[in-house]
Amino acid sequence: MKLLKYLFFLILIVIIGGAVYFGTKESSYDLSESKVINAPVDMIFKKVNDYKTWENWGPWKKEDPTMAFTYPENTSGEGGSYSWTGEMDGSMTTTKVTQNKEILQDLTLQTPGGERNPKVYWNFEETQEGTEVTWGMKGEHTFMDKVYYGLSGMDFDKDMKEMHESGLEGIAASVAEDMKKYTITVEGVKQYGGGYYMYTTTASKQSEVGAKMGPMMGKVAAFMQKNQIQSSGMPFTIYNEWDTTNNSTIFSAAIPVNERIIVTEGDVLCGYMPPVSAIKTTLKGNYENLPKAYAKAQQYIQDNVIMVDTAHKMFEVYTNDPGEVTNPADWQTDIYIPVLVNIVPN
Repeated sequence: MKLLKYLFFLILIVIIGGAVYFGTKESSYDLSESKVINAPVDMIFKKVNDYKTWENWGPWKKEDPTMAFTYPENTSGEGGSYSWTGEMDGSMTTTKVTQNKEILQDLTLQTPGGERNPKVYWNFEETQEGTEVTWGMKGEHTFMDKVYYGLSGMDFDKDMKEMHESGLEGIAASVAEDMKKYTITVEGVKQYGGGYYMYTTTASKQSEVGAKMGPMMGKVAAFMQKNQIQSSGMPFTIYNEWDTTNNSTIFSAAIPVNERIIVTEGDVLCGYMPPVSAIKTTLKGNYENLPKAYAKAQQYIQDNVIMVDTAHKMFEVYTNDPGEVTNPADWQTDIYIPVLVNIVPN
């Protein structure tokens, strides 16, 4: 009987000691990771704000292939939600959204130890390198949680760090893929109305056109603003000469205007483009895909035995503003290659 009594007291001491030990462990946690992603803030924010994208960039399904997601009618913005079943069931609801700045969410997890309700937060900050995204979670560990972590050897902080890092990497990869998307459509022969335009011209290597185009357009726009000249359409580029052999070009950055403007000094001038028939090709995507669009247009001309009108210059119109349309996949450029209609080459 004495031996049983000693054993009982020993077990009681271990239980009390364990309770004291685990009870003194920190209950509150606030864990987060940050990553600078080379993409516009509104693209990243939109992806995080809509739960329908989470299945694509999130790390969870790699660890639990049995996960199945359920999406209600509203999956984005305040009140948006989704849920899932798997090794651990759960759901999430967005409680606060500050556009391109912050997202707050309530997370519900059905664990073996009962329901847990941590808070999830996202912060977005524009930087010179892109967008700094912070993904965090905070809450309270129950006593049984701390006992389980202690006895099982599970490192909760480390697991959360790896989850956040993997998720942020997934967002970066997903956004990068979104920005690479493009389409090229050859629309065939179209009529372009022509008209007056303000322009400035330079010679450069073909590879330098993109770098020079922005400052040149800015110069024309500044001249028009200074002289209170209204534009009548979207800016465009005229390729006056294109020498593939020497990788050189002479091109003009132009902005259309309603009437002829008399210019007495400086290198911003007024020009006129007559109406032309042209093969119109539309690129929707980053400007770096323009060579592919031109190649497809030239192939169309060749396949359809169309004669190019060398008396007029090819040009490209930028139908939306990259300053307003931040996703390069949504940039639109209309390419026009003047052709002679109803004339078949020998």
